[in-house]
Amino acid sequence: MTEEMSRVERGRNSTKNNKRPSQPNPKKSGSKWKRILKYTFWTIVILIVVGGFVGAGLFAYYASSAPKVTNSALVGTSQTKFLDKDGDVFYSTGSKRETAKQNEIPKKMRMAVVSIEDRRFYKHHGVDPRRILGAAFANVTGSSLGLQGGSTLTQQLIKLTVFSTNSSDQTFKRKAQEAWLATKLEKQYSKNQILTLYMNKVYMGNGVYGMKTAAEYYFNKDISELTVPQMALLAGLPQSPSGYDPYSNPKGATSRRNDVLKAMANNDVISQSDATKYSQTSIKTGLTSDHDTVDSESEDAKVDDAYITSVRNKLTSLGYDLNKDGLVVQTNLDSDVQQRAYDIANTDDYVSWKDDLMQVGLTVTNPNNGQVMAQIGGRKQNGLQGSNRATNTNRSSGSTAKPLVDYGPAVENLSWSTNHSVDDSAYTYPGTNTPVYDADRSYLGKITMRKALAQSRNIPAIKTLQEVGYDNSSAFLKKLGIPINSDKLVASSAIGIDVSSEQEAAAFSAFGNGGEYYKPQYISKITDQSGAVKEFKNSSSTAMKSSTAFMLTNMMKSVITDSYAKIINTSDYAQAGKTGVTAYDDSLNMPDKSASDAWFTGFTKTAAISVWTGYDEPNEEGHSLASGEQQFTPLRVYKALMDYIMSGAGADGSDWDMPNTVKSSTINGVKEYSVVGADTSSEKTISQAVKKSSSRSTPSRSSSSAQPSSSSESSETPSSEGPSSSSESSEESETTESSDEQTSSSEEPESSSSSEEPSESSESSQPSTDNGGGDNAQ
Repeated sequence: MTEEMSRVERGRNSTKNNKRPSQPNPKKSGSKWKRILKYTFWTIVILIVVGGFVGAGLFAYYASSAPKVTNSALVGTSQTKFLDKDGDVFYSTGSKRETAKQNEIPKKMRMAVVSIEDRRFYKHHGVDPRRILGAAFANVTGSSLGLQGGSTLTQQLIKLTVFSTNSSDQTFKRKAQEAWLATKLEKQYSKNQILTLYMNKVYMGNGVYGMKTAAEYYFNKDISELTVPQMALLAGLPQSPSGYDPYSNPKGATSRRNDVLKAMANNDVISQSDATKYSQTSIKTGLTSDHDTVDSESEDAKVDDAYITSVRNKLTSLGYDLNKDGLVVQTNLDSDVQQRAYDIANTDDYVSWKDDLMQVGLTVTNPNNGQVMAQIGGRKQNGLQGSNRATNTNRSSGSTAKPLVDYGPAVENLSWSTNHSVDDSAYTYPGTNTPVYDADRSYLGKITMRKALAQSRNIPAIKTLQEVGYDNSSAFLKKLGIPINSDKLVASSAIGIDVSSEQEAAAFSAFGNGGEYYKPQYISKITDQSGAVKEFKNSSSTAMKSSTAFMLTNMMKSVITDSYAKIINTSDYAQAGKTGVTAYDDSLNMPDKSASDAWFTGFTKTAAISVWTGYDEPNEEGHSLASGEQQFTPLRVYKALMDYIMSGAGADGSDWDMPNTVKSSTINGVKEYSVVGADTSSEKTISQAVKKSSSRSTPSRSSSSAQPSSSSESSETPSSEGPSSSSESSEESETTESSDEQTSSSEEPESSSSSEEPSESSESSQPSTDNGGGDNAQ
């Protein structure tokens, strides 16, 4: 018993001893972490090795597809060239370039460039890892003297030769190819050859390429004759030619030159004492203002100046540097049309201009694809690339706004018929006591929408906008490339908005092509130095229904047959358009019936032309446009240019075909149109002749800060006789959908018997003025 008990007890004790310890074994825990560290280490090593192989393989792949660098490309310029639609060069960045031979460049000039751009130039082999790390550190600390980025001079030469500065090109592939080509170049050319090629190619500001040309441009000297401060100035320019321009920014140029002098001293090219002494030299010492060669080339560029400005703005918005990228830009410029437009604007052979200060803004587009054929940004200009009045949006359109703001939205959203009844009776701006007037100070009573647009009556236009609503009007404008929010529209927007000729040419094109809006397009193709091609498609968006486009076009044909615009009427081709005149407020005490702005925007199936005329400072004495011929100037310009365009081969002067979304009715001998399927049961239309309401004389105009006083444009000469109607009965008489029964230029639409001069109000109490600023790219 005792013996058995002891065996049991011993078994229990043995069981207790076999229990797993409550705390982990320190030995085993340490072994686990060692294994984790070991696995992590080898994983990293493997990833580095694999990554290295992948990176090397990717680098090799990119290098194999790198563009070829030829000697002719290295020697050639990095100027950008613009080609017209026929492939002829009409503009190149920069003036004629003079290249320097290697032995012409003084050693100090070479070393000035090396000191500020690439101090280790003579030690690396095209790519400098130490420089890359140093540049990265300098960018963080802000101490970048002598280390302008990670690229060596050899890499910069490669950039200038085969790559662009477009932000979309700043990729690992491009960097890999650049590095590969730089190392390859160093094996083919000596250091001094590479440096000479760079100095002959680099952009130096003011349209100048190469340091030999720059020496002549800035100092009227050969490069071998430059002083040390002058060498330092030129060596510092490539980093920011415009920022360090000694003419426009002498302070910045001085600071940059002194940085170069310090770098030269640190690189033992000159002594510290000389650097200090030279830094006291005025930046203007030896600087010349005589640039005969550049000035003569600028004179040639005046013909295409506005077009050039628009193309440059577009390229800049795409991220290109025109002065460094060496692009070949295929544009849509029609040089023949551009030359004729320039001649019309700058001579008296086609139009009698009031004086040389009277200005013009003009844009010609192709309604079928949005391509800009020609553009004039001013006349009698002295300089280049200044204010482009063709794209400026700070002048009131006058009544050219009415199809865009009022009647287009009315047909689009309310399905109004062309003989929809509108009321031309006494009216004040909504919410004010300010009356709205037309030039004749009379009221025509109930008239058709067609007649209201053709005779450019202000009261029906403002009432139409109120009925359409600002939201609908704003939406219609935006689809036509005119971004005006509804909260920016007011009652007087119905008779004038701030807009450019570029915007109007594109917007009116949508009426003429069946309702498609094309953004104005200047460029069709860009080829960079590597041979890569970027093409631009003529894409469109639907801006309005085909019924709206046709009906507005048809009504605007009546503008040309039944208003003072009849002076441009012709049987040679079908055309439509709208006049616009912006009158002065009485408070300005300007000549009676004078205007600050005169417009005409018209179109055929081949071209749309929008013309603005006026003065940059319209409120100055003598800068107003008198009623009559001075306000007819845009019509004269339009006709002279459109006649030329329509005389060309392939021009389509045929009339517009009525789409199946529209039906026609003959009312009092006039073809009127309505939307197929529209509910016109409650629409008030004019379908029979009635006696015109008598006109009433009104007191002289009064001004108000709430809304402008208004006057409308009407026919300068008596309009053709026709029945004047006023009725609210529904549409009746014969209906047809045949395109053969469209209104032609020979038809006589309803017209007013009054003879009035063109004169319209602007949206503000004072006319808009051109501030002379830069143009707005498309």
